[in-house]
Amino acid sequence: MADSDEQAGEMSDGLQVELFHPESDREPGDTNIQAAGFDIHPVVFPVALAIIALFIAVTILLGDTAASAYTWLFNTIGDTFGWFYLLAVNVFIVTLLYFAFSKYGKIKIGGVEAEKEFSDFSWMAMLFSAGMGIGLMFFSVSEPLYYFQNPPSFFGAEAGTGAAASAAMAQTFFHWGFHPWAVYGLVGLGLAFFSFNRGLPLTFRSIFWPLLGERIYGWPGHVIDLVTVFATLFGLSTSLGLGVAQVNTGLSYVGGDMLGAVSVPTGTWPQVALIAGITLIATLSVAAGLDGGVKRLSTLNLYLMFALLGFLAIVGPTVYIFGTWVEGLGAYFGNILALGFFTGTLNEAANGTPTAWTVFYWGWWIAWSPFVGMFIARISKGRSVREFVLGVLFLPSLFSTLWLSVFGGSAMFNSLVGNGQAIATYNEVGQTVAMFALLEQFPLGVVSGLLATLLVITFFVTSSDSGSLVIDHLTSGGKHDVPRTQRIFWAVTEGLVASILLIGGGLTALQTAAITTGLPFALILCLMCYTVYLGLDNEYQILESEEFAETIQDLSEREDMDIVTAGDEMVTDISERSDDAATGTD
Repeated sequence: MADSDEQAGEMSDGLQVELFHPESDREPGDTNIQAAGFDIHPVVFPVALAIIALFIAVTILLGDTAASAYTWLFNTIGDTFGWFYLLAVNVFIVTLLYFAFSKYGKIKIGGVEAEKEFSDFSWMAMLFSAGMGIGLMFFSVSEPLYYFQNPPSFFGAEAGTGAAASAAMAQTFFHWGFHPWAVYGLVGLGLAFFSFNRGLPLTFRSIFWPLLGERIYGWPGHVIDLVTVFATLFGLSTSLGLGVAQVNTGLSYVGGDMLGAVSVPTGTWPQVALIAGITLIATLSVAAGLDGGVKRLSTLNLYLMFALLGFLAIVGPTVYIFGTWVEGLGAYFGNILALGFFTGTLNEAANGTPTAWTVFYWGWWIAWSPFVGMFIARISKGRSVREFVLGVLFLPSLFSTLWLSVFGGSAMFNSLVGNGQAIATYNEVGQTVAMFALLEQFPLGVVSGLLATLLVITFFVTSSDSGSLVIDHLTSGGKHDVPRTQRIFWAVTEGLVASILLIGGGLTALQTAAITTGLPFALILCLMCYTVYLGLDNEYQILESEEFAETIQDLSEREDMDIVTAGDEMVTDISERSDDAATGTD
């Protein structure tokens, strides 16, 4: 996330304020309570904290019963509402593409006077980094290996064959491709538009201004932000729980099986201890400040990510990897429409893929979307709606398929052509060890295994830090400059919730928390499609209004102004000329 001192929802100057911003005397956090190093919204913060505390208490008191309850709830939601998750995410894709290719695609985020804060290269690089996380590290080898042995019935492939490998890559691309990025893109576009174009607080309640008006500052807005807090917290806790399981297994496998030097215990309590240790690092990172902590770790993240990706692409079966990428993309694009609507209802041999995998992923992406969406919104000021949608929807999706091809393709090579050791270890130990078992099959396996473990840890820390900043925005009424004590508080809370979920039900509890909080939030996102449409349509009408035209006419008569119009004469950019251009000198 960008420096909190640079307010993402800052008011634009000039025309955007005069013609486009709603008339309101309210400001972000104007009713906040400030005490004991906290700056909190009087409703959202205490209510969220009370419900989280109640959830933790119930999970601890129920003990083993909680694990059974989580399993039942996960299956019930998947079986009952799986169709809704699949339908909703398809609606998000169609909505985004409509915004991009309709007349609204020329609207600029931040208004006609807005300038890009980041270069195209920097913007694309940050989109790539936003798409890479703990989840992709965790599943990039284990998911293709699972499908290789249990091909989704949709493809009708025989397990353990080349056809199963092709199906495995296509199904994995489907789960990590355009559909999740449509969720992130919708959230990012809504937050960016209502923050930059309307000058409203950078919280989810602002997106519903077209329907609620000033009531976004009342209970309807409180409920929206509360649901968003829970979705963010439990979506983040799912990632942290998966990450710490992989760190635990990675340290044990590299230290014991590969080096034979040290036996690291595995299990729930060692993972809780790791969460405590890594959360402490995250807390120190927050205390060091964004420039001193989070930004440096984020930069380190990128270097480690590209180092690991490049290493395996070179020492692994390079030609096979890129061949897998191209063939996997073909199978993915050839089946994307049918996969997007496949619930397994009419297929008795659906082998649980839609419920166990797709529904979980869609719920997880929806729960994770406030964090990624807010990050994308923050870096996208000055870009047109069309540029935003095409960039967010296509660039990170294709990069994710490349990452999956390098790791998943190497796993397919080892299974079909190599010694099959990676899949054998996966079957014996479990999915948390899959990546390390694969890296062991190539030169410098110990080094790359340690590098992968370090990368998961840095993802853990930066996700915790950035996630706590998002929750800070929500629980402080949309303020951006939140006290350090408050950021530390939420970083610790995230680690605590992840630990309690692991103790109370393991991986199933984490998955259940994600899809359960994702369900009500999916309803909010469906309504968001309509409110973003209303906002864009209102913006377009003002851009086409006589009042705006008169203002532009006055500006066009000034020698120091440049006005850019689209093919239909709609103004898309207004900027001051440089001194040389204004005077006509070279």
